[in-house]
Formats: sequence, C-alpha cells, structure tokens
Amino acid sequence: MAAPADPHQPFQDYAHPETLVSAPWLSARLGTKGLVVIECDEDSVLYDIGHLPSAIRLDFNKDLTDPVTRDIIDGEAFAALMSDKGIERDDTVVLYGDKANWWAAYAYWVFKLFGHEDVRLLDGGRDAWMTEERDTSFMVPERLTTDYPVVERNDNALRIFVAELKDRADDLAIVDTRAKGEYNGIVATDGLPDGEGVENRYSTSVSAAIDPHAHATMRHGHIPGAVNLPWDAAVFPNSCFRAMADLEELYAELDRGTETVLYSHLGAQSALVWFILTNLIGMDNVRHYDGSWAEWGNMVRMPIER
Repeated sequence: MAAPADPHQPFQDYAHPETLVSAPWLSARLGTKGLVVIECDEDSVLYDIGHLPSAIRLDFNKDLTDPVTRDIIDGEAFAALMSDKGIERDDTVVLYGDKANWWAAYAYWVFKLFGHEDVRLLDGGRDAWMTEERDTSFMVPERLTTDYPVVERNDNALRIFVAELKDRADDLAIVDTRAKGEYNGIVATDGLPDGEGVENRYSTSVSAAIDPHAHATMRHGHIPGAVNLPWDAAVFPNSCFRAMADLEELYAELDRGTETVLYSHLGAQSALVWFILTNLIGMDNVRHYDGSWAEWGNMVRMPIER
C-alpha cells in the first residue's frame, strides 16, 4: 500500500507534488511497513559514515548498470536486485543521496524505466538532512527477501540513444545541464582548462577502470544546437528545489510542444533536471540521453560545438 502524500505546502505548486517528500514527513515515518528508503550517492562511502535510519544502499554503478555493456540492467537483474533488497512491487520507495540528489534522481529514473509506481525523492537529499543535523545511523538494516516480478524495461518514453539523437537533432530541444565552462569546452570535466594537464587527464581516464565516475573525454564542448541550462540553478544552496515560479522562469525558453532531450557528463546531473521538468514543472515530452558527453565526446567523427 502506498504511503500518503506529503502535504508540505511548498510542494503543492509543483505539477506532481506526490513525487517529493520533505525531511519532517520522512523522519516521522522511518521504519514503517511498505516504505523503503534508499541512499544512492556518487561517493558510496558516505553511507558507511552515517545514513538515514532504516535506509538501505544502492550503488548505481555496481547495482543498476551492466558491467559489460554500460547499459541499465535488464528486467531479470532488476527483479533479482529488488528481491534481494527486500522491496515489493507496491512499496513506496524514497530515494536520496549526495550532490543534490544527482544519483538518487538517476536511480529514480531507472525505477521508472521498470514502471515502479510509487517512487519519490527526498527534497534536499543527504545534504539537507545532514545540514539540519537530523538522526543518522550506522546500522545496515536486515530485510527479508521478496519475490519482485520480472518487468521488461521500457526505454521508449524516457530514454534516447545516440543514433536517434544524431539523426533527429534538428527536431529536438537539446539541453546541456553541465556547468557553463564544460558546455563551452573551456573547462574539461577534470576541472582543468582544456589543453592543459594532459597527463592528469590520462590518469583520470585510467582511474575510471577503478572509479567509473572519473570518466574523462577526448574532446570538450557540447552537442551542436544544445542550449546550456546548468543543473545547479534549479536548487538552493541546501540542495532543496527552488519554488515553482523560479523553475518556470529558469526553463521558460523550453517549448512544451517540442520534444526535449537532456544530457550532462555521465547523465546524473541531467537525470536531476529530467526529474524537475517532468515532475515539478509537468512537461510531458522529455527524454534523457544517459550516454551523455562521456559517450558523445569520445566517439570518432561526432560533431561538436565550442
């Protein structure tokens, strides 16, 4: 049975307020039957130094992606993961994490690829919870295994692949959600000015074999025709989402009648903006290019702008 919606007043202006929960709402319901809280971080070590009481951990790279194909896991693997984590198909899943919920939003998107009905984000994620000095725990909860059904992943409505993006680029509104320097090709993802620190960038690419979040790209810039709407403009310094009026102003140049595609470097920042556009603003025709710049910027003969 789904948990009740959070009546937090600031949420009520959003298109789908039921997809968000506040810290007070969640704090009062931790440990209740049918509510599963999941931490999904860029830095998975954070869970070990204190997490929300009753929260379990998902490592996006290890748990939700195929280690060979760099694709999202298939239906059988997702069902096995959910069963092992003690999650039922009708459970309310609340996701949160570091970096203003980047990877939590990515995990949310994956849950939606498999049609899990009731998935929500904790507004502000780990950052806001810790800033408010709310209760944390070191205990890893033991959950009974379940029999989560195998559901085929449906990529059609929420996801776009590089071939279609390249072929249809002129018909799409493409949004680069990275920082302005990355979009312009002035700053590489490793934080160095483009053309400097080649050895350091090489070391970063080698370390990606150990840390998949450390991916570097051979070229820097953006997909031709893409506009730059950096993700961080949509959140306050405490990582909570800005008010509906602010978001509408921020994304005013996007036409609801035009199909919109989002990307970032690895797809985490753009997953957060995908959540904002679909659930907070209420746009219906938004897809996520999760291959993002890590794919486009490394492909031979792919056009780029700087």
